[in-house]
Amino acid sequence: MEVSEKKQGEAYVFSLKGRLDSNTSPDLDKKVVEAMGNGESRLVFDFEALDYISSAGWRVLLKAAQQLKRSNGRIVLCSMKDYVREVFEIAGFSSLLPVAPSVDDAFKEL
Repeated sequence: MEVSEKKQGEAYVFSLKGRLDSNTSPDLDKKVVEAMGNGESRLVFDFEALDYISSAGWRVLLKAAQQLKRSNGRIVLCSMKDYVREVFEIAGFSSLLPVAPSVDDAFKEL
């Protein structure tokens, strides 16, 4: 999996490409923890190029959301492919993590 990171306005954007699974989720977790440690409290995860996400990947996002909630931070996911969104909704995460159609829309939800 490839992870691109950039500060955009008041948000920190992670663009994910490939597969987020038990092999790649520790790398993402490390990057997310580092960003939050540097004071980033508004995170956007761009899933446009994400082909697959396992429970290990969801765990990274849920852990970050819980930590940010304590400090009034926020996570927004965006640009999900239909089959990724379907798993997201079946797992019941739609009530825990907001999803926007695009990066621009994600900024509106922050």
